Amino acid sequence: MNLLPLLATVALTASLPGADNWMVDPAAARAIRADSLRNNPAAFAPVTDDPALSRVLLIGDSISIGYTPAVRELLRGVANVHRIPDNGGATSLALLMLDEWLGDGHWDAIHFNFGLHDVTRVPPDTVRTLPDVYAENLRRIVARLQKTGAQLIFATTTPVPGHTQNPTREAADVIEFNRRAVALMTELGVPVDDLYANAKPRLAEFQVPSNVHFTGEGYRALAKPVATAIRQALTRPQIQK
Repeated sequence: MNLLPLLATVALTASLPGADNWMVDPAAARAIRADSLRNNPAAFAPVTDDPALSRVLLIGDSISIGYTPAVRELLRGVANVHRIPDNGGATSLALLMLDEWLGDGHWDAIHFNFGLHDVTRVPPDTVRTLPDVYAENLRRIVARLQKTGAQLIFATTTPVPGHTQNPTREAADVIEFNRRAVALMTELGVPVDDLYANAKPRLAEFQVPSNVHFTGEGYRALAKPVATAIRQALTRPQIQK
């Protein structure tokens, strides 16, 4: 996978006035969909369903954009793998966009994550979403996703390499937000795909230096646990709405 288009999208949105609006505002998120498609055609390509296969939805930020094509390849012949038409942004955006993202179709499994944009520090000394609010937002997101009857899988947020700028993120915030999320998912009975634990030992090999994003090889590595978690979810009995 060529990482340059994904980083180009990040650079483009970061250079625009009020560029972080798309993380929290539906109108702003919709406005950059064409750029996302143009810069990441494989991830945002429309999927023609094979009716004999399960339908799976990936929800998440640019990390999930990066691993989407490889997940589709790993699940070829197993599932029709769709993704939301946006970078998932922060949990506050998800609460406004979930109905649109879910559409009217049936989903057999939904793999989802929020975190990197919630821990963004805006201004630099304050996380965008306070930890208690993050946990409550996730609870509301799960409640909406459960109404679909799909098997749910929550992915932990991948590591921040120490301290990053533009935007500012801190490694310790990701650890705390993941702790909150895992405790909540355990309470709610939602399986956890621990992408943080999968990525952490190999950051020097797979993550772009001083950046939260991954190389093409790194995204292919992340796709493996994602695909495994989805395969496992599809073996469980369907939940009644």
